[in-house]
Amino acid sequence: MASQLPSFPRTIFTVVEPISLHVARLSHRHEANAPPASPGCLGPLVDADWFIASQIDNVALPAASSDNARLVALQLGNAYGLLFLVGVAVLYTTSELKVVRNYLVALLIADITHVGLTCWGLGYERAVDVTGWNAVTWGNVGFTIFLGLTRTAYLLGLLGPDEAAQNSKKKL
Repeated sequence: MASQLPSFPRTIFTVVEPISLHVARLSHRHEANAPPASPGCLGPLVDADWFIASQIDNVALPAASSDNARLVALQLGNAYGLLFLVGVAVLYTTSELKVVRNYLVALLIADITHVGLTCWGLGYERAVDVTGWNAVTWGNVGFTIFLGLTRTAYLLGLLGPDEAAQNSKKKL
């Protein structure tokens, strides 16, 4: 169960990451038509056109995104919402550390592929131009690398030992 994780990874995996999937990332845009935030699942669901336009650069909003692009953005928002729900379900309900570890391994694999695909989509010049990244790129690359490194450190035992499970039965 997540309560058995050392305090730092427990906080990251059970509080920070679920918030980032559901209600975190702030936008750096100040235009009148920009949404106030681009939260994980809410950004594409609240304003798909803005979400699409913000994937690579801070560009002006197009008149409208294609129906195909908008549908993919909405589906991605739905997938972020699903990840939020699965993470909360696994981390707050299982009493098996093996399940939590396997979940974190699956997320680590997804972190690696997410960063790789994002950098591939950005192209070499944009991927290495860290000072030019917008808030969405920082979320997709920077924050995902942080999560991946935290998962790796936990799985290697570098963040401390797991705590013993608490037995709720009293001995008489």
